[in-house]
Amino acid sequence: MMHLNDKVPEKIGRIAELAYNLWWSWTPEARGLFRRLDYPLWRKTLHNPVQMLQEISPAKLHQAAQDSTFIRQYNKVMMLFDETMNNNGTWFHETYPDLGDKTIAYFSFEFGLHNSLPIYSGGLGILSGDHAKEASDLGLPFVGVGFMYPQGYFRQRLPSHGWQEAVYQQLDISQAPVLPVLDGNGHEIRISVNLAGRPVHARIWHVRVGRNPLFLLDTDVDENEPWDRELSARLYSGDSETRIRQEIMLGIGGVRALRVLGINPSIWHMNEGHSAFLILECIRELVAQGKNFEEASSIISKRSVFTTHTPVPAGHDAFSFHLVEQYFNGYWDELGISREHFLGLGGHEEEWGMAFNMTVLALRLSGLSNGVSKLHGEVSREMWQEVWPSNSADDVPISSITNGVHVPTWIAGEIHNIFDKYIGPGWLKEHDNSKIWLRLAEAPDEELWLVHLALKRKLMGFLRERVRSRWVNGSNDPTQVLTSGTLLDPEALTIGFARRFATYKRATLIFRDLERLQRILLDIHRPVQIVFAGKAHPADEPGKSLIQHIYNLAKHNQLGGRIAFVEDYNMHMARYLTQGVDVWLNNPRRPREASGTSGMKAAINGIPNLSILDGWWVEGYNGANGWAIGDEREFDNQDAQDEYDANSIYQLLEDEIVPLYYDRDRDGIPRGWVEIMRESIRSNAPMFGTRRMIKEYTTELYVKAILASEATPA
Repeated sequence: MMHLNDKVPEKIGRIAELAYNLWWSWTPEARGLFRRLDYPLWRKTLHNPVQMLQEISPAKLHQAAQDSTFIRQYNKVMMLFDETMNNNGTWFHETYPDLGDKTIAYFSFEFGLHNSLPIYSGGLGILSGDHAKEASDLGLPFVGVGFMYPQGYFRQRLPSHGWQEAVYQQLDISQAPVLPVLDGNGHEIRISVNLAGRPVHARIWHVRVGRNPLFLLDTDVDENEPWDRELSARLYSGDSETRIRQEIMLGIGGVRALRVLGINPSIWHMNEGHSAFLILECIRELVAQGKNFEEASSIISKRSVFTTHTPVPAGHDAFSFHLVEQYFNGYWDELGISREHFLGLGGHEEEWGMAFNMTVLALRLSGLSNGVSKLHGEVSREMWQEVWPSNSADDVPISSITNGVHVPTWIAGEIHNIFDKYIGPGWLKEHDNSKIWLRLAEAPDEELWLVHLALKRKLMGFLRERVRSRWVNGSNDPTQVLTSGTLLDPEALTIGFARRFATYKRATLIFRDLERLQRILLDIHRPVQIVFAGKAHPADEPGKSLIQHIYNLAKHNQLGGRIAFVEDYNMHMARYLTQGVDVWLNNPRRPREASGTSGMKAAINGIPNLSILDGWWVEGYNGANGWAIGDEREFDNQDAQDEYDANSIYQLLEDEIVPLYYDRDRDGIPRGWVEIMRESIRSNAPMFGTRRMIKEYTTELYVKAILASEATPA
């Protein structure tokens, strides 16, 4: 940040400080400031203020410093920024005034905060990022721990044959909102972890997420061997050995990073099992202080919270005993237990044999555990009953807190303005209060509809401009020009489907009866079109096959340009899609979706969901705010389930959704449709925001853990 400060005129000198705090990314006034500074550059950098300030001309900065209107806006934003950072008057501060020094450490393998920091792959990372942002908004004493992936997750490229290719690009860290953590002499702070007999070192990066820090470990340092420098290079790549090394570094290294920074958390929260080795490191510290293993594990258990996100057994990390022995030989001696006892902490029978399961380790050693929706809680209790063999499934100690989305991040500016106007300018502070949303009835149908049409035009413009720019720079072939959205009709009913391409999400379900779908899409009076986006894991061949199938259909002229597949889905694109389509489609195989959050983003923007009654939608659907595919049945025969659900989609489109969308009055307003949009917002905005979610985590997990640990001090 130093060289940026040298470049920026003193009158607007703190704009660099603002650029390095991601608070700007969910604060309209701050985004407006950067937009005003240089709008073409704002667009070119995909809304990255750090890159903007590096590339902007000194003349432009001096011009802004002399612009009285810009200075007024700058002063207003910095005043708001300082008030926010002050942390007084927040929900946590007022509700738990005596717990302000009880730090909550939140560990996650990925954090989806902004597209300028691509260290996320999908829903888990976006949830972690939203969790961190809301923790800041509510004033929680919170610190995040994760990895700095210099190559991030892969960039998706679709050649003319449609088979996904993974392209890894080195992140220019100088253009990202991250800063190295330095000691008093200006040197980078390092930690080290023993991996199979040799120390592996990591530097620490600092990301400012509003009021709270996020620390990211990075093994790409000179002290390490070349293969160790690559350890944190990429997200979700490599074999089991790479994965266990990453998870040791995250769990054990993450604890050591906080210790060297002088941070001693009261609560350790593991978001998924990837970081579960942190519990062992915390136990090891207490054993070194004189406790035995049972005493230490009892103390740490009371301080540990574990959230599981995966309702599929194969989705939980498990390592062979041989691999665990290779990396933990000698470590169990430091815990004061035997090899057999150590392996038993995570021992679990997998399909391929006995193994060390990270979820089992976390469940056994955490005092509080939860799933991420009511249905997922039920599934998890049944799935992990064997960890508590004397308990019935109902008595398995896994609760549930349904996921949410960070409303300020995902709400469209135009929708935000409508809420300011009709709900009140203070709506954001109490958006988890369902009563305030009754005021949305005062917003005229015409206004809601015109705002939606404006957002739909923005989506279509974004897709066309994306294709044009890629065509100009030579990264698009002619096929992609046709398949990536340029042929879409801005007037047609537009369905959005964007998420990770895993087979259980059934991306191609709507194509099961292609002839019937064609009739729906190509109706000249009531046309329908579908936009797809999403990545398959680089090792997921069936997922890549689904992408290729849709891509080839998008090329098919018999579908009249009504199918588009937009490559390289990311947070930036997600905002346009979840704000600009007409219907959000989600059809996973029930009950395999733990929660899902993309549909929540659509719902709060007035985009009705067309979804299976799985994950969050079982709780969100009320009969008037969207549509339910099928019912709550679960099938033994997958083909029968697919047939049943596909027919339900077609029938809903033919009989309800398409007719309602095109039923316009004399003013061209689809009154019935707008009422569903309104109800989608009214019913879902208070329930499925991270504000409600973090308050539940705080009262149901964090505070309970703090009280339990204080009752049994170390």
